[in-house]
Amino acid sequence: MAFILAQVPVSLQAQSSQPPAQAPVPDAPAPQAPAPMSDVKSQITPGLGSQETEANPAPSPATSSTSDPDNAPPQATRPTQPPADDVQKTPPIIPPTNTGPEAITTIIRSYTNAVEVPVTVKDSKGHLVPGLTYRDFRIFENNQPQRIQVFSVDPYPLSVAFVIDQSLTEDTMAKVNDSLGSIQGALTPYDEVALFSYNGPSPKELTGFTGAQSKRLEAVLALNKATGREELVPVTGGALAGCSITANGSCVDPNLQVGHSAGGMEMNPVKEIHALNDAILRAATELSTRPSGHRRIIYVVSDGKEYGSKATTKEVIKYLQTNKIEVYATLVGDSARWGEGYVSRFHIPFQMNDNVLPRYTQATGGSLDAEKGVNGIEKSYQHIAEEARTQYTIVYYSHEPFIDNKYRAIDVRVDRPSKEIEVTAKPGYYPSAQDVR
Repeated sequence: MAFILAQVPVSLQAQSSQPPAQAPVPDAPAPQAPAPMSDVKSQITPGLGSQETEANPAPSPATSSTSDPDNAPPQATRPTQPPADDVQKTPPIIPPTNTGPEAITTIIRSYTNAVEVPVTVKDSKGHLVPGLTYRDFRIFENNQPQRIQVFSVDPYPLSVAFVIDQSLTEDTMAKVNDSLGSIQGALTPYDEVALFSYNGPSPKELTGFTGAQSKRLEAVLALNKATGREELVPVTGGALAGCSITANGSCVDPNLQVGHSAGGMEMNPVKEIHALNDAILRAATELSTRPSGHRRIIYVVSDGKEYGSKATTKEVIKYLQTNKIEVYATLVGDSARWGEGYVSRFHIPFQMNDNVLPRYTQATGGSLDAEKGVNGIEKSYQHIAEEARTQYTIVYYSHEPFIDNKYRAIDVRVDRPSKEIEVTAKPGYYPSAQDVR
């Protein structure tokens, strides 16, 4: 014990004589390799969820750091991946029986433009030609042959917009009034009719679409018979003028002067207004809302004169061709006379159009009858209704873009000599979103 006590002061004295040693600088922590995936206890397999069990619980971070602080995993959660040898253990979704792929997949549809072309075929005597098949027809669009997808000879129900010209002369208007009762006899209970009239700058809708055999249509036809206009020749000068005796350019008797005032003897005749374009456009606007399964028809009873409309003939024809509307007409009055009716189709500059109905019928695939008597007008109703109902219907898918707002020419041919038959169809159309299928 004494030896130990003697040695202690010596060692302390030896240490005090040497300079104190500097403490070593600790090195940076060495990078730790991540734990292998096989050591991860909490596996997640697609379709099965977490694989943790009570037999192999995942160690808590606190326990891991206490037992092995050097290999402790970081606190941030690492994304886990299934092992490479993992095999799918759950089956895929199997749709029910008789269920197509639409229920579980996305289908990309390619839309096409379905063009419907009603065709009328007549022989050299004007009679309808029945019994033709799709093999007898060839159809072209913009000079390219088209494949006929649908061919039908079934009659279609008609949606008819009657447009009655009430600006006719008194004698012609009386004949039209007597023939109006035959309109219902030319139609079936499956058809529907709307009535329009015009006698001035604004056309009128007499009734909306109603059943062709309804009592309402019969009553409206009976209550809206017009008297027509007087056919007078305006006299602007001479012995029959309003002021035939003048002195120094003024009427001797001011009471004879137009306007009952002294002044010049010039008289301006009242201009006639025949808003046929506006009347057809008004009917076409209502007709464009009818079901696509109906044949859309505008039937005009008029002398064909046009003057004073806001819409031009070209604009109205484009609207008709876009909405698949056909125009049929019965010419009455001066335009129905032989020779004069043909000459009236030509427009004289700075004058009213004497007859624009041929342009409408040719551009839409309709037809035109010229009748003067009551009996002829009544037969015209029946003839045109029969023609519109018994047309051949051809449907093809256009090769052009389904909507481009460009006019497309159509040419329908029948495998028969041209001298024996006459083919009537619309010469073209404008594409519409209604035709997309």
